[in-house]
Amino acid sequence: MTPFIAELIGTAAMILLGGGVVANVVLNQTKGNNSGWIVITTAWAVAVFVGVSIAGPYSGAHLNCAVTLANYILNRIDLPTALSYMTAQFGGAMIGAFLVWIMYKDHFDKTEDPDAKQAVFCTAPAIKNLPINLASEIIGTFVLIFTILHFKDASLSDQSPIGLGSIGALPVTLLVWGIGLSLGGTTGYAINPARDLGPRIIHALLPLKNKAKFNSSYAWVPVIGPLLGASLAALLFLFMK
Repeated sequence: MTPFIAELIGTAAMILLGGGVVANVVLNQTKGNNSGWIVITTAWAVAVFVGVSIAGPYSGAHLNCAVTLANYILNRIDLPTALSYMTAQFGGAMIGAFLVWIMYKDHFDKTEDPDAKQAVFCTAPAIKNLPINLASEIIGTFVLIFTILHFKDASLSDQSPIGLGSIGALPVTLLVWGIGLSLGGTTGYAINPARDLGPRIIHALLPLKNKAKFNSSYAWVPVIGPLLGASLAALLFLFMK
């Protein structure tokens, strides 16, 4: 499997499971309706585990433009590779989001709340305050990237295969789970531009009834915030070396 295909499939699998748990919790008449935030954060962590396990041996399993940017800043990948990874991540995120819609289509049809339907695809602030929202995404992503860069088996911070097989994906799984539980309450912890913008575009294109608007006044936050957080983490890591 080529690194591009690995990033595409790994990201698609991650979004399928991550968007899928949100659909299960917020859409009407699902088995998991109203099961809560801990269910969402736990399944998102497992979604990351699945994506990393799939892509890790072939690409290092970035699955996230913020991870790719940090690797580029640290001179671990060149610009063409970084752009290739980011393209695959956006494509995979869009495929995963589309599959969630297919699977939960009947439940989308039974749900009137436009914000609930959009939440399956992308994040939104609990309280809209753009400076604080941006800071939340910067801080959450900084924690993600700075911690990944300190993993002894840094399988997400270069292109080496995952150590210990799929068990090597457990550290980032626990990290994402912790970020969701601790820091996710303000913006929904996108911490990944592809994870948010790709599915947001799919939501805008799908024939959903009574759907929310694209929300361009906010949509830049989960893109710029993670990129800034990743840049700060990489620069601090360089400074500390």
